[in-house]
Amino acid sequence: MTTTRKLSAAVLTLSDTRKEAEDKSGQALRAILDKQGYTLSAYAIIPDNKDEIEEMLISWADKGIDLILTTGGTGPGPRDLTPEATSAVLEKVLPGFSELIRSEGGKKTSRAYLTRGVSGIRKKTVIINLPGSVKGATESFEAVAGLVPHTILMMEGGGH
Repeated sequence: MTTTRKLSAAVLTLSDTRKEAEDKSGQALRAILDKQGYTLSAYAIIPDNKDEIEEMLISWADKGIDLILTTGGTGPGPRDLTPEATSAVLEKVLPGFSELIRSEGGKKTSRAYLTRGVSGIRKKTVIINLPGSVKGATESFEAVAGLVPHTILMMEGGGH
């Protein structure tokens, strides 16, 4: 990490049916964040409900969490509402993050182009939507993980 302080992170799993013991993608992201030195400040599983997603993202961003990763709800299905909920709470969009996620994923499977995930900033929190599968979530985060600390440093006024 390029900041002098330990960064905080949260993982939000979107699923109408998963419980914590079944949340393999959320567990995998938590393990990656731990390995990269983040402090896990929050974790939750909530239904694919636009209002609930917005409320959780706002709540966590207002607490000053540096990074929020969502997993699930980014596909073209009728219950996949994560990008719409996230877009509603973002103050700045980071389209390059999502472009990089799809581009790197597309090198492995054309299904990566089905993800509609968005990325951006609310207050001083980076929010990144990731697919719901373990492989999709972990590979997608790994594609942009190196950019996150520098983005946070820039938001704090450094790195210029």
